[in-house]
Amino acid sequence: MSYPFDPKELNIVDRAMNFRRNAPGKPVFDFPVTAREALLSLYRKGQGVWTPYGVETAVFCPSIIPDNIARGFVFEAEKWPDPYTTHDDMFGINWTFVPQVGGSMETPGFPHLFEDVNEWKEKLKMPDPYSWDWDGSARLNNEFLKNNGKANYFWFLNGFTFERLISFMGFENAAMALLDEDQEDALHEMLEALGDLGIKIMDCAIEAYGDGIQGFEYHDDWGSQMAPFFSFAAGETFFVPIWKRLTSHAKSKGRIASLHSCGHTEKQIENYIAGGWDCWTPMAMNDTAKLYDEYGDRIVIAVVADDVPEGATEEEQYEAGKKFAERYCKPGKVASFSLYSSPSVMTDAYAKGLYETSRKILA
Repeated sequence: MSYPFDPKELNIVDRAMNFRRNAPGKPVFDFPVTAREALLSLYRKGQGVWTPYGVETAVFCPSIIPDNIARGFVFEAEKWPDPYTTHDDMFGINWTFVPQVGGSMETPGFPHLFEDVNEWKEKLKMPDPYSWDWDGSARLNNEFLKNNGKANYFWFLNGFTFERLISFMGFENAAMALLDEDQEDALHEMLEALGDLGIKIMDCAIEAYGDGIQGFEYHDDWGSQMAPFFSFAAGETFFVPIWKRLTSHAKSKGRIASLHSCGHTEKQIENYIAGGWDCWTPMAMNDTAKLYDEYGDRIVIAVVADDVPEGATEEEQYEAGKKFAERYCKPGKVASFSLYSSPSVMTDAYAKGLYETSRKILA
């Protein structure tokens, strides 16, 4: 269904929280459909209604997931009362909240579960998600989820692949496990079991929240600021098969499969695509324009916008937003505006230029 653009849409009706601290809320326009419907149109039909610019989704990290408490990252209907001190994740690994950085890290001195993956069966206790109080979480959150008009993403903070492996055995041991032939069979076996767990949690979440969640956001950082942590072949061999299981399951349930993977990892893009992800938000050290040009018809890339000169007039800001849409919004190849863009870029005038132009392109 097409939605002809009406200039009245440019009326600002709300403000959405900005990902960047101390940045003004992004303008929410008088959309012809809900932000949720627009995003689902992009991922289910391949044809968006406008270029997503960060107001279309909501973070959902319910306290029913022990990881969200341990990592200091609970976002649900009610504010989590705990000040985020020290908690165990779903595998019993202890995390300590660090106020200076606003997040948690593995508690220093807390022993690794194992140092060789061959020990995983005797030392790793798989959680039972069916024992968690999903009914109570649904009662708390379902009205909040269904009525906010956004696409709600249920987050997996540590994922079930490399970051999770690090939490089990430390970074050095995790990296070595990808190279050690003696650990290869056990690693495949453990990852399969973790994939099973991820699917169980997805099913529990879908049953509990129903149409209140539109997507699953999966976190697994694969690189540093300079380069990937491991080779393309290692990612392809160990992690892509598990990703394919998770993304295929999410899509079979009508949900968006969204990847968050930090670092300079553009060399892994073919693995991200093979893993079945609908979208990826690369950090600014990646060449997001090139990624869009080469892969934007196979995965939705969040493109980091060019900076707008300080002191630019509203007209110049509008033109910069228009230019972004003209460059990165094509039917069948729609990028999103990256949250890693400079906070100063997304002014009201810039947003209007981006929104109006992309609306007309996609109408």
